Amino acid sequence: MTRCLMMGKYSQESITDISPNRTEKSVNLIKDLGGKVISMYAILGGFDLLFIVDFPKLETAMKASLALTLLTGISFTTYPAVSVEEFDKLASKL
Repeated sequence: MTRCLMMGKYSQESITDISPNRTEKSVNLIKDLGGKVISMYAILGGFDLLFIVDFPKLETAMKASLALTLLTGISFTTYPAVSVEEFDKLASKL
């Protein structure tokens, strides 16, 4: 599985549609693509949302990012991530 951080930025239009129903549709979209939502946060700063999601492969994360933008009007930027332990293992082999 590929762990990803999905950072969302509201558009003016997407703010008017904030609801538990839209959140549920977003979670279901990710599940339908084979992903699993680990956690979701509303945040302050350059982005408004943070989703931590596992996907079967990176291509699925890209598809989900685009599909969520189409569904919600929220612009998502998606970053693949590895644990620090995994990174240490990778870096120690350099």
